[in-house]
Amino acid sequence: MKLNKEIFREYDIRGIWKKDIDEEVSYHIGRAFATKLLSYGKDTMIVGYDNRISSKTIEENLVKGLTDSGVNVVRLGLVTTPMYYYAWDKLNIKCGIMVTASHNPKEYNGFKMSYNGIHNCFGKEVLDLYYVIINGIYAEGKGNISNYNIKEDYIKMINNHITLGENKIKVVYDCGNGTTSIIAKDIFISNKNIEYIPLYDTSDGNFPNHIPDPAVEENLKDLKKKVLEVHADCGIAFDGDGDRVGVVSEKGKYIPIDKYMVIIWRNIYNKVKNKKGFYDVKCSNVIKDELIKLGIEPIETRTGNSYTKKISYENDYPFGGEYSGHLYFRDKFIGNDDGIYGGLRLVEILSNKKTTISEELKDISVYYSSPEVKLTVEDSKKKSIIDRVEEYVKNKGYTYHTIDGVKVIYPDGFALIRKSNTGPNIITRYESKDKEKLKQIEKEFTSLLNKLKEEE
Repeated sequence: MKLNKEIFREYDIRGIWKKDIDEEVSYHIGRAFATKLLSYGKDTMIVGYDNRISSKTIEENLVKGLTDSGVNVVRLGLVTTPMYYYAWDKLNIKCGIMVTASHNPKEYNGFKMSYNGIHNCFGKEVLDLYYVIINGIYAEGKGNISNYNIKEDYIKMINNHITLGENKIKVVYDCGNGTTSIIAKDIFISNKNIEYIPLYDTSDGNFPNHIPDPAVEENLKDLKKKVLEVHADCGIAFDGDGDRVGVVSEKGKYIPIDKYMVIIWRNIYNKVKNKKGFYDVKCSNVIKDELIKLGIEPIETRTGNSYTKKISYENDYPFGGEYSGHLYFRDKFIGNDDGIYGGLRLVEILSNKKTTISEELKDISVYYSSPEVKLTVEDSKKKSIIDRVEEYVKNKGYTYHTIDGVKVIYPDGFALIRKSNTGPNIITRYESKDKEKLKQIEKEFTSLLNKLKEEE
């Protein structure tokens, strides 16, 4: 069996179907995970899969590998990742695997895994599975298989955590033909004060209309048009497996998630006891400025939902999130990153106040930011390039930190250069209060990265 070590990434296992991940690899991942799970004294877990074309086949072979090593499996079937997370609590089974590649293009697939039902595996926990497979020494046994339909429980749970007001809100939601297509309508239709207009809500793992990644504005162009066309109060979009959200204003404007986080904080800051909020390194300084203004201590963290979910749980932060659209509500929710719930919290605010998204954001700090730019770099070369970037900024005497990659701190902005943990890329993002300064920052580091890439 050919096994690509590079698919064992920082947060999960992720690769291209039939090239990196096939039936045999899926089976052996099951054998390896089961072997590790049993070593922790656990013998029962849950398994779900998203709507990608390859997911059902992967899940079938994964489950065979798990049961051949003596682990009992509760199969959820086709579910969103938040539905899978909720099953941890509902079934009191604190471990499992979700077959998904999140927002990646259709040819990708992968595995989000957990041994503790709190956060997903990351770092050494993921890489250890590679070495178990290479060694080929697995636990032996015969596990049982059962099935559970989590759908109705999940819908009830979501609705129990949303309190809509008297204002009827018109919402356009874009599933991007991803897995939220199987559940979104059922949730929206159960709330009488929501007038909903679906967009691309037919489940199709080929993603024929756009890649379901709400953090990329280009993917939301049809949503923006639709919001304006029907005079909606907001537009919300979800990623492929449903754990992230994107937002569009009543004016058809894309609202970066850090600005959406400002709206949330302005509506909850005086209702929470824990006066700390977190955000990842990619977020604009607008969220830091706002938290300080509200008397909330800002906590900057590295990117990656495995990490952010972990710190959210361990510190019981009432709210926080990532620029990619992972949001964690613990003020009156169970804390899972859930795109549908994250969108409904906006609907809740609008339905209880005579306000608009634009009005909620009218007096925020103004920064000019570049979008995320991905530079294709072989996985084996990413660390070396980031190390050389750090050497460069150190020699320049720049103020910087290495929470995640290299982030240069300017009086009114930043330059962020970090390696992607989900693909063969180095990712950059720049920000300044001055447009010309932003151009200078971007030019400097773009030139540097191109030079370093050529030299590697």
